[in-house]
Amino acid sequence: MLRLTWVQPEDLVGHELRQARLDGRDASAVAARWRAAGGGEAPPRAGASDRPASPGLRALAAELLDELARLPAPLADAEPTELDRIRALCPDWPAPHPGAGVSPARLEAAWLGRAVGCLLGKPVEKLPLSGIRRLGRAAGNWPPAAYFTARGVPGDLLTAYPWNRRSAPTSLAENIDGMPEDDDLNYPLLGLLLLQRHGRDFGTADVARVWLDELPAGRTFTAERVAYRNLLTGIEPPDTARHRNPFREWIGALIRADVHGWTNPGDPATAAEQAHRDATLTHTAAGVHAAMFAAAVIAAAAGTDTGTGTGTGSTGAPDVHACLRAGLTVVPPGSRLAGAVRHAVRLAGAHADFDTVVDGLHAVHSPAHHWVHAVPNTALIAAALTHADGDFTGSVSRVVSGGWDTDSNGATVGSVAGLLAGAPAALPEHWTAPLKNRLATSVGGFDGTGFDTLAHLTHREATRPCPSPP
Repeated sequence: MLRLTWVQPEDLVGHELRQARLDGRDASAVAARWRAAGGGEAPPRAGASDRPASPGLRALAAELLDELARLPAPLADAEPTELDRIRALCPDWPAPHPGAGVSPARLEAAWLGRAVGCLLGKPVEKLPLSGIRRLGRAAGNWPPAAYFTARGVPGDLLTAYPWNRRSAPTSLAENIDGMPEDDDLNYPLLGLLLLQRHGRDFGTADVARVWLDELPAGRTFTAERVAYRNLLTGIEPPDTARHRNPFREWIGALIRADVHGWTNPGDPATAAEQAHRDATLTHTAAGVHAAMFAAAVIAAAAGTDTGTGTGTGSTGAPDVHACLRAGLTVVPPGSRLAGAVRHAVRLAGAHADFDTVVDGLHAVHSPAHHWVHAVPNTALIAAALTHADGDFTGSVSRVVSGGWDTDSNGATVGSVAGLLAGAPAALPEHWTAPLKNRLATSVGGFDGTGFDTLAHLTHREATRPCPSPP
């Protein structure tokens, strides 16, 4: 029987109950009704439970999801989703600063870095932290300074901690032959299409149109799949992000943020506003804040360019710490996301051993959060970039070694560190050569495209004049 992941009502209730605990809603009465009726917890790692619910339990699940949505949200004032309210809470919101340059070489390094980090994290996605560590150490690759491999790993360990079944055939070191398809690369491609068709003044409805035209439904997951379903039932943005969508604070909007930073070099405010219009199709509150944070960090990193691809210039040497501070200027300072990032940066500065940093982050976040939630993953991204001081290998190695959403975190960190490196030649060849300058994707017109081509297309959008206001 087909068990469609991420949309079955009986599988969503447990996730919504967890989300209610995170944002301060009292869902105890709803939880009691659900459990009394025989409802279970959310699937811990997969997108669907093993067996379908009875018609009666499924109907109750839909009813309870709507009841949960009506509960008062105590954190709403400190963690708004609307852009004007977010800006009102940010005392250091940066002034718009259009006009900074970014070279095709720097953008190619960003695309490559995103692919490398994603590919490093793919085979260990969904594995517990203990398993990732044991697999890496067994292969003599800890912290991971190269792609994961099954070579030399004892069979009993591979049985106990199996690689991600969809990714291992294309993402272990012995199997890599170009960059395989992944949603962490599909979304930047869709973002590029969005800008080509609608320009940088696009609206959230334009994001939806591009998805419906170009994104296969089966390539969506979590909040994106729910929003896609909502669009097909006639629900319009921003309600697409809210209706029966317990994943609205997960990492999906963050992984769509890169193109908004790449095309607004040196302008974190505009990058964040652009990311906001994209994110609100699928996300609210912390999910939107994470996307805005990532876009601002990436815009700041892209803005270190002088057009030479060397990574230095009138703005001084690239400084990942300044980029992270720029990211925090567009996030409400009293929000969970801002607090988690600040804590992660402090933790990274206090410990020489990154495994100790990771253990501290997991102790704080893992008990309450799903492994795909935006808050812990954004904190880990900030910690890895801080601890590695922006170094490329150090950054992607650290963030993937931290577990949780390994491929998505590796992709975002690789993009930032690639920008700071400044050019493809600055990235170690053992990371980039296996990609063969070839990206697989189901996004129409891009399958097999080279990263150099993608960089030039992105540069075209970054330098396209914005329309004058009426």
